[in-house]
Amino acid sequence: MMLIPMASMAQDNTWEQPQVTNNDAKYLVGAVPEVDGRVVFQTTISAPGKTAAQIFDLLNADLQKMTKEPNQIEQSRVSLADAATGELVGQFQEWLVFKNKPLVLDRTRFFYTLMINCKDGAADVKLTRIHYLYDEERDATTYKAEEWITDQYGLTRKQNKLARVSGKFRRKTIDRKDYIFARFTNLLQK
Repeated sequence: MMLIPMASMAQDNTWEQPQVTNNDAKYLVGAVPEVDGRVVFQTTISAPGKTAAQIFDLLNADLQKMTKEPNQIEQSRVSLADAATGELVGQFQEWLVFKNKPLVLDRTRFFYTLMINCKDGAADVKLTRIHYLYDEERDATTYKAEEWITDQYGLTRKQNKLARVSGKFRRKTIDRKDYIFARFTNLLQK
């Protein structure tokens, strides 16, 4: 006969259900915004006490630095830096690594554009024009974000879990966007 500890029974003699947390909650419905049918991540980062010129200089230097980081492919570059209008545009190609173990390297080439508009006290940042080049060694499949990581494609039918294949792209893209936006926020709010 098995004894059941009283602490594990609820008041009404039913078993308590353990609380299940969804680690993917931040990646579910609404995490990939669309504007006019295109995936566009955007935010406004406040920079209290900084002029548009100061913000421009800080972000321009950081974008230049980003193009030289180890995950970047040599085509990454700042394609527009107009101090007069406060506009910055960076076009990036980098590796998103899903799995890196001995004999297994699962990664995709990740393309995106960062568009920044600097103004006194803030910067408007957009990450858009996202696409992927996957499995280059075999068939080199190209996926557009709009056809791969949106709620329709990146989630299961019930929209309560990430899709089996495209879900890893959705997760890594959101993580990269979060990293870039947090990086710029830390830089501008020092």
